[in-house]
Amino acid sequence: MATKLKEFASTLVAVVEPDTSARVVAQLMRRHHIGALVVVDALDKSKPVGIVTDRDLVLELMSEGLDPAVFTAGDIMSVDLVKAHPEMDAIDAVQLMKKYRLRRLVISDDAGHLAGIVTIEDVLGLLTRELADLAVDLGSARDRETRERPQGAG
Repeated sequence: MATKLKEFASTLVAVVEPDTSARVVAQLMRRHHIGALVVVDALDKSKPVGIVTDRDLVLELMSEGLDPAVFTAGDIMSVDLVKAHPEMDAIDAVQLMKKYRLRRLVISDDAGHLAGIVTIEDVLGLLTRELADLAVDLGSARDRETRERPQGAG
């Protein structure tokens, strides 16, 4: 399975700027049914500078009783982005996720521009499709063998 991220990762990425309030971040996550927003540079909106997740909202604000209207995406985002490249193999992306214990990777091109995002759910979907294709192929091979091999031949 040599599938590159650009073949299945999402190129539609929900983004916010660092000065977006945490309340708006939470509202956007709810509206788009997602668990993370990529934070982009306020001047160059194609450059990812961080990521803010639903977990960041809970651990950094909610659990501390802090007002999400006061804090911003920039205040709570993870800035140590682990980035992937669109040409990266899916298995290598899984290894990155495993190494850094991540559910998603920001994808950026050679110039550092945001190119997409890949989630663990995306990878699981890919693997599910690959395994389903394998099962079909194996079943076809068994059926062909049954048709071509004479009964009683051993």
